[in-house]
Amino acid sequence: MQTALATAGLAAVFSAVVPNGAHAAAAEPRTGQRRSYEADEEIFAEGDRTVSFYKVLSGAVRTYKLLSDGRRQIDAFHLPGEIFGVEGGEEHRFSAEAVTATRLLIHRREPRALAGGDGVLAREIVAALMRNLERAQDHMMLLGRKSAKERIATFLLALAERMEARNGAVELPMSRTDIADHLGLTVESVSRAVTQLEREGLIELPPNRRAVVLRDAAALRRLAG
Repeated sequence: MQTALATAGLAAVFSAVVPNGAHAAAAEPRTGQRRSYEADEEIFAEGDRTVSFYKVLSGAVRTYKLLSDGRRQIDAFHLPGEIFGVEGGEEHRFSAEAVTATRLLIHRREPRALAGGDGVLAREIVAALMRNLERAQDHMMLLGRKSAKERIATFLLALAERMEARNGAVELPMSRTDIADHLGLTVESVSRAVTQLEREGLIELPPNRRAVVLRDAAALRRLAG
């Protein structure tokens, strides 16, 4: 489902970037509107019209869907520099909330915004969609084939790469409940797997528990497969 949504979004962006054969350079650039959100504040809800798309300036965002039995499945976490909310249909298929205090750059979903200036924004959106497609495919494999420890190892390695972690230290803006809902695990399974990785010397948990130090990235990569 995630792969299909990303592909549809990509097609929609291409059609909007150069509408009716118009040249991208003919339109004026748009800078977007900046807005701040508090932790857990809703950005948009599933079913809302897709009138805008968003770039994270600071903080973090989770996109998720509530299942029929009330469980929450977190589709993705969006970090500074990343774009989200670009969809192919007229309505959002997921809800979005700020994980922590977050600042966003909001662009209207319209041809002039996408085709403005030298097309930098349009290329940035296409690149973001391609990354999202790749992550969606990786996430499907993770949910279907990996154990709890392997899922945690994969998640931490991917987060470290996206956040350009220094000295192996990865800040965790999300809670363990968020991580569980993203990886298809219970909170207890996440805590148990994290504890096992710590005991094996692969990670270290600083006192604040809001960060993880990757002590043995090579071993984590082997575990993640």
